[in-house]
Amino acid sequence: MPKGSLESHLFQNTSKILDWKTRYQIAIGITKGLAYLHDNCRDCIMHFDIKPENILLDAEYNPKVADFGLAKIIGRDFSRVLTTIRGTRGYLAQNGFQVKLLTPKVDVFSYGKLLFEIVSGRRNMDMLDGDGEEIRNYFPARVAIAINKGEDLLILLDHKLEGNANMEELTRACKVACWCIQDDPRDRPTMGQVVQILEGVMQVNVPQIPLYFQRLSENPMVAVVSQEIETSSSSY
Repeated sequence: MPKGSLESHLFQNTSKILDWKTRYQIAIGITKGLAYLHDNCRDCIMHFDIKPENILLDAEYNPKVADFGLAKIIGRDFSRVLTTIRGTRGYLAQNGFQVKLLTPKVDVFSYGKLLFEIVSGRRNMDMLDGDGEEIRNYFPARVAIAINKGEDLLILLDHKLEGNANMEELTRACKVACWCIQDDPRDRPTMGQVVQILEGVMQVNVPQIPLYFQRLSENPMVAVVSQEIETSSSSY
């Protein structure tokens, strides 16, 4: 694709800095692609590996969902699939680490984590590899807490944008990202609903703070160790 991957534009200094308008349109384009895969194909297609590296951009920065190597197809008569771990660390829901029945809400979770990175311009996992104070500043947790406290969301924006963003769109994006990563998959929106929210057609309420983020704010090191134990003990 002419403009390469979304990853190269978000995390590599050699690429053009994406302005807010372009980022927001990319975010909407990804949701439309996933909504099509989940709801409009003959069979439901679950991607299982949504991340910046798998979003390719054409000459006009329109996003294309790529790399279906881990995807699963299920008939319309079924709503979930039995499978093992699929995806990339940092974009997987906790229930993605287990052998169990999974639904398209797994992709919704991954999209939420991706949306945080579109807003911040940095990888979510970076803040989980440092000391307690760095972990406490884990970006998705900061967003969830900031929204619930009514703080200025511009402080969460990629510093390269120098505060240049549509506040209404930024608020929608942050709220949607937090809803997408809710602990209970039933609380996450469908990708079709995400499209409507980002386009301003559907209103979105203040999301709950996911349990894992609450644990991070209380005792960051214990929360990370607990997650690593859960991950390493799961079936692959």
